Amino acid sequence: MSFLIPAAYADAAAPAAGPAGSGFEWVFLVGFLVIFYLMIWRPQAKRAKEHKSLIGNLQKGDEVVTSGGIAGKVSKVTDDFVVIEVSDTVELKIQKVAIAATLPKGTLKAI
Repeated sequence: MSFLIPAAYADAAAPAAGPAGSGFEWVFLVGFLVIFYLMIWRPQAKRAKEHKSLIGNLQKGDEVVTSGGIAGKVSKVTDDFVVIEVSDTVELKIQKVAIAATLPKGTLKAI
């Protein structure tokens, strides 16, 4: 069967890179890590911290917007859930983590 596949022979081994070129790779690695930290890690941690404080400070009477776009007034707060009054007769129970932002007082009346 060897007549269908030509034989492949290894080429001579390439000379190993000396220690003079190894410092340049470290500069790229450190630069990459710094850029990763400044552009990805730090802003994400900041947003998570702000969202955690937002959820922890929810009170009855706050006007909020959910991540789904539903705006309403908080009527009850429990450990994991919030009851939002969307209109006079409609109340929705949602998880606290679904709250995207709080609105200034009186915003819902202006809409």
